[in-house]
Amino acid sequence: MASSAPSASLISSNPNILFSPKFPSSSSFSSLSFPNSSNSIFKPLRTSLNPSSPALKPLVARASNNMVILHSSSFEVVSFVLEFLFVCGRIFFCKPWQLELPLVGNTAPDFEAEAVFDQEFIKVKLSEYIGKKYVILFFYPLDFTFVCPTEITAFSDRHAEFEELNTEILGVSVDSVFSHLAWVQTDRKSGGLGDLKYPLISDVTKSISKSYGVLIPDQGIALRGLFIIDKEGVIQHSTINNLAIGRSVDETKRTLQALQYVQENPDEVCPAGWKPGEKSMKPDPKLSKEYFSAI
Repeated sequence: MASSAPSASLISSNPNILFSPKFPSSSSFSSLSFPNSSNSIFKPLRTSLNPSSPALKPLVARASNNMVILHSSSFEVVSFVLEFLFVCGRIFFCKPWQLELPLVGNTAPDFEAEAVFDQEFIKVKLSEYIGKKYVILFFYPLDFTFVCPTEITAFSDRHAEFEELNTEILGVSVDSVFSHLAWVQTDRKSGGLGDLKYPLISDVTKSISKSYGVLIPDQGIALRGLFIIDKEGVIQHSTINNLAIGRSVDETKRTLQALQYVQENPDEVCPAGWKPGEKSMKPDPKLSKEYFSAI
């Protein structure tokens, strides 16, 4: 059956009014079908697809105006589908429950950025460490603050211990290199850092913080995220603290040592609190009894 042509009388002379077809009634939502599994990614979408949903209110409001300029069944269907997909896109990509791959076990997002080291401006590119060193990449909120200098100087004071483990430390914040430099040139007794043994990276574009999932969008600063990246460029460990809680150099070093041990001994695993020299475990129902019988 041929569709009827649009009526010329419905074409508005006002060039500022956009085409907007009749919006299907709210009962149309009840006919939408999604998988019924309780684990389905569509479950949040099912609860959001109703006219009172905040995500759909703008769409429903536009529909209530009923500004029909051109009308045919084909235009109505195509336009509704496009608007429906647009709203679904907003739901899927803007909501907190959007699906994301975990960083641990995946390749670390590469970056190249300016940094301050030895009171000079340098370039740091993460991928240059691949095949050479492990990397401890840690984010902190801001320069000239309170908890941050205690963490930064603690890692610097024990930098030699990480060098022995073939590991580089990189600090990152959203501050500029000029702010980093001024902080390094400030004495520790005045809340400064003094000379550091590793680079402080400037993430003024916030792209690094975003790629590692630590940026607080409404504040524009990073949470206290810490990532251990192996020599293959794979993230093997991550922790994220809230702003008020500092991190432990001891625990970071212990975790790094455990990681290096299991990579050198792939048929073994490290139990809770494991430290070098302590007994490890075989990941096998029978062989693990040797460990459990000794504790």
